[in-house]
Amino acid sequence: MKAIGFKTSLSIEKEDSFIEFEIPKPVPGAQDLLIKVEAISVNPVDFKIRQNSAKDTVLDTPKIIGWDAVGIVEAVGEKVSLFKVGDEVFYAGDLTKQGSNAEYQVIDERIVGKKPKSLSKEQAAVMPLTGLTAWEILFDRIRINPEKDKGKTILIIGGAGGVGSIAIQLAKKIAGLTVIATASRPESIEWCKQQGADFVVNHKNLIEEVRNAGFQQVDFILDFVDVNQYWSAFVELIKPQGHIGSISDPKENVNLRELKTKSASFHWEFMFTRPMFQTDDMIEQHHILNKLSDLLEDGTIQSTLKTTLNGLTAENVKKAHQLLESGKTIGKIAIKF
Repeated sequence: MKAIGFKTSLSIEKEDSFIEFEIPKPVPGAQDLLIKVEAISVNPVDFKIRQNSAKDTVLDTPKIIGWDAVGIVEAVGEKVSLFKVGDEVFYAGDLTKQGSNAEYQVIDERIVGKKPKSLSKEQAAVMPLTGLTAWEILFDRIRINPEKDKGKTILIIGGAGGVGSIAIQLAKKIAGLTVIATASRPESIEWCKQQGADFVVNHKNLIEEVRNAGFQQVDFILDFVDVNQYWSAFVELIKPQGHIGSISDPKENVNLRELKTKSASFHWEFMFTRPMFQTDDMIEQHHILNKLSDLLEDGTIQSTLKTTLNGLTAENVKKAHQLLESGKTIGKIAIKF
């Protein structure tokens, strides 16, 4: 099969930052599906791993990354019970296994969901990683209860990004929250409003902007950008007994003691925790993806696809990474095979 990967960590403009190569088609294990991949998406985790996983070394075998895919089940392992050959599926995958930037991929059935039938392959391919991340941070980490918490306020940092876009929709449509999202450019402000944000504020003057929008403090804060950059604002803006969740990678420590007098909680979200550690509730990702599929199917939430590239090529993967690394992308980027 054809695959796209890299042997060393290079800046994206370098000729060999991604290369095309051939490897044997993988064989599924007992609880695995063999997927014929039809479309993929890119996420910030992709370029972070490309930049850091093969520094100052040259790998013998190219590393295949990619953690969003849509495809068709071509073969199943002997213990598979959730899917059959021919099923259309979507998934984000497992950070410890071979990625989706290839014609075929083996994936544990417990982290796979049914593809929403009414969505195109590329529309569906952009949803698993960000959908799982947003769902887990809202409902598994912060444990928002739609009945009890309806009408409460949530501040979402990075509203126009991949995770921010779907988090706005889930916070509004499923949790019933009042959503304040951050964005600064006219096009990203408009995008946040399209996703369902009630208020859009500029992250550059966060406290002042939130207060000017009419909120002294907020019940929940989601950080999808940089917890270090906004920490002092979070401490100021979070309500007593509120909850802050983050997916960012801080370069410095944060002082959790500053939340003590408010009895406020801080939560990490890492979408790969369940598959990486083979947790007892790993199958929850299968259930969450199926819930997201139903919500996409009935139009409750919308795909966050913004850009589509055609063809599994090194050039297209490089282009997608360049767009992401610019820090100015809105919504999600898909590559359709």
